[in-house]
Amino acid sequence: MARRARWPRAAARGRASGAGSPSPVRPRAAVELRPLGRSGLRVSALGFGAMHVNDERISEAEAGHLLNAVLDLGVNLIDTARSYGLSEERIGRHLAHRRQQFLLSTKVGYGVEGVPDWSYDCIVLGVERALRLMHTDVIDIVHLHSCPLSVLQQGEVTRALLDCQRGGKLRVAAYSGDNAELDFALQSGAFGSVQTSVSVCDQVNLNGRLGQAQRLGIGVLAKRPLAGSIWRQPQRPADAAEAAYWDRWQRLGLPATLLQAAGENDWPGLALRFAAHAPGISSVLMGTASLTHLRANLAAVRRGPLPDGVLARLHRDHSPDWAGMI
Repeated sequence: MARRARWPRAAARGRASGAGSPSPVRPRAAVELRPLGRSGLRVSALGFGAMHVNDERISEAEAGHLLNAVLDLGVNLIDTARSYGLSEERIGRHLAHRRQQFLLSTKVGYGVEGVPDWSYDCIVLGVERALRLMHTDVIDIVHLHSCPLSVLQQGEVTRALLDCQRGGKLRVAAYSGDNAELDFALQSGAFGSVQTSVSVCDQVNLNGRLGQAQRLGIGVLAKRPLAGSIWRQPQRPADAAEAAYWDRWQRLGLPATLLQAAGENDWPGLALRFAAHAPGISSVLMGTASLTHLRANLAAVRRGPLPDGVLARLHRDHSPDWAGMI
């Protein structure tokens, strides 16, 4: 299969066929860059989760405008997955001409026609499919996406991912998940980065696991930092993960006065600062289809860590028995 240039120049390549009009380029807001463990990569403190560019709920033109605006605002990490519908394809279509300006992360392990999920061939073919869809010769970070513990222990899928890394198809082999699977991934020595849940309602990783990742030089991407914005739900949701977060939010009983103490007007700003500035976090991943929300998220992260008293209250009633939500 003929490969495209690894780091294409926008002027030489022009816009990929079918791409929407880019957003107007504005002066980039300062976004802190942090090391992704010992990988040599530096990621923006806020990364863009591309689930929201996945289907017909956002048009092709809207997807192109949003993706280009993400880069224009200084975010340099875009995270997607095999399961995010049209997301990988749209990233390739709209950002191939800007490939040198951002780091690309995806997730594999399932959904490849003709081969079983969580097999050696599924990993290799999934990586190759992502390369084709996103019009690149190399993906910066590729995760095993919530791979079951029993499969991780067999070693076949990890070997496949590392073979892809040795073959130059990806830079950082990574794992996305929580709990016992995350423990195994951290201890295996195979992964340069992990992606895991970190939020006010999901704090189980904040002590031992993040500390272990730091000691081992493993980067950490925080997912679900807003815990499904559960404070907006007037009653317990039907979704199992959101229902668990809803129960936890009720148990935490956080007073609205905590917002004033944090210098925030709403819970999303407080929650983002909590996750983004937790020790050991390389980048916090946030998905949105709204540029207004994206700018607000960037502004919240730039406001820095929460005051110690606010952090103490957020930690106070979180139970150590609350497992990470995948």
